[in-house]
Amino acid sequence: DKPAVDIVRYDTHQGLPRTISDVVPGSHGTLYLLGAGPATPPAIYRWNPSSPSSPEILRSSSKVTFPDSLLSTPTRIEFPTSGGLTSFGYHYPPKNDRYRCTTESSPPLLVKAHGGPTSCASTAYDPSIQFWTSRGFSVLDVDYSGSTGYGKDYRRRLRRRWGVADVDDVCAGAAFLAQRGLADPQRSCIDGRSAGGFTVLGALTFRDVFRAGTSSYGIGDLTALAGDTHKFESRYLDGLVGRYPEEEELYRQRSPIEHVEKLSCPVLILQGEEDRVVPPNQARKMHEALLTKGIPTCLKVYEGEQHGFRKAENIEDALDRELAFYGKVFGMEGIPGVMEIEVDNL
Repeated sequence: DKPAVDIVRYDTHQGLPRTISDVVPGSHGTLYLLGAGPATPPAIYRWNPSSPSSPEILRSSSKVTFPDSLLSTPTRIEFPTSGGLTSFGYHYPPKNDRYRCTTESSPPLLVKAHGGPTSCASTAYDPSIQFWTSRGFSVLDVDYSGSTGYGKDYRRRLRRRWGVADVDDVCAGAAFLAQRGLADPQRSCIDGRSAGGFTVLGALTFRDVFRAGTSSYGIGDLTALAGDTHKFESRYLDGLVGRYPEEEELYRQRSPIEHVEKLSCPVLILQGEEDRVVPPNQARKMHEALLTKGIPTCLKVYEGEQHGFRKAENIEDALDRELAFYGKVFGMEGIPGVMEIEVDNL
């Protein structure tokens, strides 16, 4: 009830999780937290700052545990990008002590573009990232221009530059790791969901950095999105791209579907049949354009799924399918347990 007069710093040395997303006060100075760490699944914690004891986990989102020999922990990196600016990301090196590579100097790279697009990457435990690092991939989770968590100016860097600034940043991050021998530029791929899928398609269409990519319920046609998305985001693109329809030409310039002739690398497209945010016609139009041009591609539409996959079997299938896709296009042989898929035009 009174203004704070002292500031006390607490961190992981007191047993607090590395990432805290919500704090709710309880009685007698107790706090309830929602937190996680690179090796700790999201959980609800109870903690009293005046007590010497560590926070108590009341309930965890997962009881599954993995040995440290399998878990890759992220390192925050800064790298130069277009316009003399700096962008950020989290690098996860490959890790699996049961296997050792003796034939390659650098691992394949998977760059991840988060959704939003004004969301951010997280260092909370993510089994979908560990899936890749335990299979020999280096992963870069990019907080491209416009991401939250770096201040107002950084977030505003995406104003009217969506499809430009974010694309520059994911490409710059991949080049940064390749220059340091932490990734093989010839086996560099990128994936993203929703807005991140738009960044994926933009990077594959307008740049020549990645050798393959996966767009999950991503946006290929900005003009279609402007006229076909749900009411809540109906004018969202005005600030990210420009006024519509007054600046329709700008939308066309940044829509990958309008520039398929510039695409030259394989693309996997994953989509929910009942998605109302990014309707399935976006995925089908992009797939048809890739087929027509003769580019290796694969489309998987999940029945009963909306904007983001919820069913465990579909989440598992999407990961396995993406691994199989890269295995096919990169000629990776002998991947344990890899699923069989057909890639059109390959």
